[in-house]
Amino acid sequence: MKRKTIITILFLFSILAYSQTLSQWRGPGRTGIYPDSGLMVRWPEGGPSLLWSAEGIGKGFTTAVSNGDLVFVTGLKRQSDYLTALDRTGKILWQTDIGAAWNGSFPESRCTPTIDGELVYTLSGKGIISCVNAKDGKIIWLFDGVKKFDGAYGDWGVCESLLVLDDKLFYSPAGPKTTMVALNKKTGETIWMSESLNDISAYVSPLLIRYGNKKIVVNVLNDHLVGVDADNGKILWKFNYGALSPEEGLKIWPGAPHTNTITPLFNEGMLYITGGYNHVGVMFRLSEDASSISMMWTDTTLDCHHGGVVLIDGNIYGSNWFDNARGNWCCIDWKTGKMNYSQNWFTKGSVIFADGMLYCYEEKNGNVGLVKPDPRKFEVISSFKVPKGNGPCWAHPSIYSGVLFLRHGDVLMAYDIRKK
Repeated sequence: MKRKTIITILFLFSILAYSQTLSQWRGPGRTGIYPDSGLMVRWPEGGPSLLWSAEGIGKGFTTAVSNGDLVFVTGLKRQSDYLTALDRTGKILWQTDIGAAWNGSFPESRCTPTIDGELVYTLSGKGIISCVNAKDGKIIWLFDGVKKFDGAYGDWGVCESLLVLDDKLFYSPAGPKTTMVALNKKTGETIWMSESLNDISAYVSPLLIRYGNKKIVVNVLNDHLVGVDADNGKILWKFNYGALSPEEGLKIWPGAPHTNTITPLFNEGMLYITGGYNHVGVMFRLSEDASSISMMWTDTTLDCHHGGVVLIDGNIYGSNWFDNARGNWCCIDWKTGKMNYSQNWFTKGSVIFADGMLYCYEEKNGNVGLVKPDPRKFEVISSFKVPKGNGPCWAHPSIYSGVLFLRHGDVLMAYDIRKK
């Protein structure tokens, strides 16, 4: 056996000890912050070592997640979304058809799987919800969520990474029947249905927050920001984000108020949402008992398209939208919304954080940057370009046990980013 192969296997064997049991969209708390430590603060010339790459996972924009033993990702194959499980060397172990894929514009898989122990929860681009056995890929339960709850979605299909809390699985079908539902995660049976806001779903994966002795599921729909009591489905508050006008004189793309993609940020009673296309970002303050929200400020700098945002040391980092092909990397102040910088680096993209560093993945050509968070400037410490795949690089990066996962179309790549 070649020395490189032995090193790869020994290193990836450490994933078995990974303690994170709930693996999901944008990290443990859906904040874009990953808990790994002992990572490089500067990469070698040409980038970190590529441990392996796997082709045949299907086309998609979804993020890879890991339960410490296996790596899971969804992809489009033959008009269906498929869930793929890979071992610690990148070998595909099984692939399961999880339901009809979106068949309109950009049909690639768009919903990142959620892993809860030995169960994997998925949502297809047409709204098929499934619970899959992580070990063998067998479907435990599956049904059409859009049909069951009379759901309504926009021009780019269903795009939501399902949220798990205790015995519940949360899904936001929207439409005339309900806004959000809680399912029994083991059986798929309905626990509660919230009231309807007669809205349609956007492309946002919900966030769980704990405040005012409440557990609240927050999501952004076509028009509304909404907070729902996780215990009983009561809508605690709502805000018509779609009706909020940008600052006078700022030209807004006509579909902007309704094309929402970014999971909100929450910290110490403050909740931030943003959308692209020159729409405004908004900061809210929750009341002490979490029964209401009030608007604090708006900003027109960080109108994030679909690459996510992170909160680090009192500052929000992400990229903004000039048009569908261009955008800058930005930083704004968490408390005031004041712009710290807006700086060019190739074009816009996605961002995550781990062990003191930002990981930026620009969407046009697949350049990956390692950036030290600094509200004064955007400074790339190291960079490289992904060598495989095609199409836009819209899949957000993820990090598990010192491995950086980067997806480009039908290819998943795993990089060793541990300190040597």
